[in-house]
Amino acid sequence: MAKFNFKKGDMVEIIAGDDKGTKAEVLMVMPKENKVLVKGCKLAKKAVKPTEENPKGGFMSKEMPIDASNVRKVEA
Repeated sequence: MAKFNFKKGDMVEIIAGDDKGTKAEVLMVMPKENKVLVKGCKLAKKAVKPTEENPKGGFMSKEMPIDASNVRKVEA
């Protein structure tokens, strides 16, 4: 398990992958998996069936975890 230099609420910059250069906030840190969840980055679309809350159904976007080595802490 690696030592993380950031925690929930910190501003980070994505330094690798499709969202390279994006600066956003950390939503969750997963030290056992060595991953972080970053707001608005690495979005995946999930099909949702119609329900009472969402009668039309459709697609929902959600953030997926990013490896901690692909993010760098930046000062706000």
